[in-house]
Amino acid sequence: MEDLGLTFGGAFGGRRVLLTGDTGFKGSWLAIWLRELGAEVFGLALPPPEGPSHFTACRLPDRIRHRNGDIRDHGTVTAAFDEAKPEFVFHLAAQALVRESYADPKGTFDTNVGGTVNMLEAIRACPSVRAAVIVTSDKCYENVEAERAYAEDDRLGGRDPYASSKACAELAVRAWRESFFAGRESGRVGLASVRAGNVVGGGDWAKDRLIPDCVRALAAGQPVLVRNPTSVRPWQHVLEPLAGYLQLAARLRADPERFSSAFNFGPAGDDALPALELAQMFLAAWGSGSIEVAPP
Repeated sequence: MEDLGLTFGGAFGGRRVLLTGDTGFKGSWLAIWLRELGAEVFGLALPPPEGPSHFTACRLPDRIRHRNGDIRDHGTVTAAFDEAKPEFVFHLAAQALVRESYADPKGTFDTNVGGTVNMLEAIRACPSVRAAVIVTSDKCYENVEAERAYAEDDRLGGRDPYASSKACAELAVRAWRESFFAGRESGRVGLASVRAGNVVGGGDWAKDRLIPDCVRALAAGQPVLVRNPTSVRPWQHVLEPLAGYLQLAARLRADPERFSSAFNFGPAGDDALPALELAQMFLAAWGSGSIEVAPP
């Protein structure tokens, strides 16, 4: 951690940081990293899920100042900012599951769009904030079945409620950035959105994700069910995009005009694999098990 800390130039030592979604997979890892970098971390999120929890296993309730709350409630978000008085903001709280977005499209939009707007308004009203990183998703792009990685200036879109909600969140960030945070006079805050691909790593127990599904199935002595075997995804370890978020936040603080934009974070091209191939690699490492492909 000390070597990685040098990469960020000591940007977070002694700084107050507000992190939403700290009870989630990526959020709990980011909370740990920020604490190792010497930051005073304030978390805002729904309570950790019942059952296995990375947030609980790492004793984060004892290491950061966590507040249970729903980002859909503007008063809750404002109270978190009033308590934290943050210099850095990382917004990771979201409804992050595609199939859940079909079951509850309104809740997905309320969280991913309305919650993001609540955060943007709180950032705008909080004089201590200097840099804010808003996490969306690489699913925010219009799916044109292109045989290349999406670029930051590709058209936003979404065929399902989850993807569409993330595209809408991106549009909100752009509107607030250009309306309230652009230019030298109002440019005290660096505001960026970040779009990452499929993240894997220890501590992820969410449903409908390939690696956790593999672990659950194999631990129960059942075959692994792969729903979309030919879908190629940009798999990356959780610490890779988080390192990018930290780098970006440090640069936003130092030069908000230059780095206030949208950024993709993804792996090298040869790390993009079909879901079935990744599942096969996992089973080879596990040493046993079988795979079933879901019917189309």
